[in-house]
Amino acid sequence: MRCVIARFPFDLTKGGVLESMKGIRPEPVTGESVIIGRRHYPVKQIGQVITRQDPRDFSGAEVLRAMARLGFTCRTLPEPAPAPVESPLQRASALLGAPLSV
Repeated sequence: MRCVIARFPFDLTKGGVLESMKGIRPEPVTGESVIIGRRHYPVKQIGQVITRQDPRDFSGAEVLRAMARLGFTCRTLPEPAPAPVESPLQRASALLGAPLSV
């Protein structure tokens, strides 16, 4: 499959990516990741290995898009949970130190 990462065209195959990542230890995952084999790799590490470019030269979205098109399982950052909404009654009770009776 032909894809463009950091303005450079690459012909990637699923087998080629598997072969490139063989023997590479995954770095700790702190954000978006791709599952290759049974391991979770950070997106930037995969991009660095398959393109041989500095990770600052490409975005994680470019690599995620390419890996998804090749059929790999991609994990994005979870959306933050919304902050709990406190009612005026709950806030007043907390300020007065009184337990809220329901």
